[in-house]
Amino acid sequence: MRFLFSILLVTVIIMGGCSTTPEKKEYEDQEANLQLTEPEIVASNLQIPWSIDQIDDTFYLSERPGHIVKVENGRAERQQVQLEKPLATVAEAGLLGFVLAPDFSATKEAFAYYTYKDSTGQYNRIVVLRLDGNTWREERVLLDRLPSGRVHHGGRLEIGPDGKLYATTGDAAENPNIAQELDSLGGKIIRMNLDGTVPNDNPFPNSYVYSYGHRNPQGLAWGSDGTLYESEHGPSANDEINRIQPRHNYGWPEITGTEKREGMETPLFTSGNDTTWAPSGMEFYDDKLYVATLRGNAVREFDLQTGESKEVITGLGRIRDVYIKDHYLYFVSNNTDGRGIPLEGDDKLYRIPLAKI
Repeated sequence: MRFLFSILLVTVIIMGGCSTTPEKKEYEDQEANLQLTEPEIVASNLQIPWSIDQIDDTFYLSERPGHIVKVENGRAERQQVQLEKPLATVAEAGLLGFVLAPDFSATKEAFAYYTYKDSTGQYNRIVVLRLDGNTWREERVLLDRLPSGRVHHGGRLEIGPDGKLYATTGDAAENPNIAQELDSLGGKIIRMNLDGTVPNDNPFPNSYVYSYGHRNPQGLAWGSDGTLYESEHGPSANDEINRIQPRHNYGWPEITGTEKREGMETPLFTSGNDTTWAPSGMEFYDDKLYVATLRGNAVREFDLQTGESKEVITGLGRIRDVYIKDHYLYFVSNNTDGRGIPLEGDDKLYRIPLAKI
């Protein structure tokens, strides 16, 4: 498409001194259409961005090396983050999930999920950060010592329509059976009050566990009717998009893909035995799920009415997170994470009108 765009642009420039002809008008119309359908770059030169959030017209992006990038009025500013524990540097680790508090305008607080390593081992924790000038500082810990390993840290944070904080946790890879153990917080979707306490209406008494049997879940989104959906990495293939119900078991490591077992859920969508998407952040819009895919190198659309899925954004490499606001789809690439092929100016925050995909 970019090659075609260049040809059209050169043709229009060459013909610039001529009177308008039907042929020129056709070229101009094609050029305008290409400009509208190419994603717009909102910010560039990002460092492994992981999460997107927004308040008013200002975006905040978490970066795995330990920064928050503020994007406002076309300008990107990298803000420092002071954490109480040193960030782990193993694959997939670092500063991951990030979501602004509902009262951010007054409190300047946000929630973050990060992987750390100290003398006792390697873990994940969920904390409250507060913005002081241009620096975010860890204010308090909500939940600590979540399982961690060489990969599979989970890490997505979202505030649900019920006002609760949800987080995805991975199985930490070394011992996948913890996903089936209700006394472990690995391989789970967990739910908490914004002060870190266990909600009284959680499905298991005195437990953060909302659902279990997950391998490496990295995306959460709610439908217009309040239904929770989740994206999850499978073992080399059989990636999943699930409809999440509290207390339900999603099967890992006992079943994968379309396999069935009593008391375990099978996914709404799966990539199958021969394909991998490596799905990450996701959003709901107009009875469809839009999911960032890493190995899939695309934003993928899942139609909840027809059961069909397709790629709607391609050619920009690994995509980590998506965000929808005011009929625009925003997304971040992840080509600088050591597994991609960086393009010039990577990584980037893009946007495109949903009507154009």
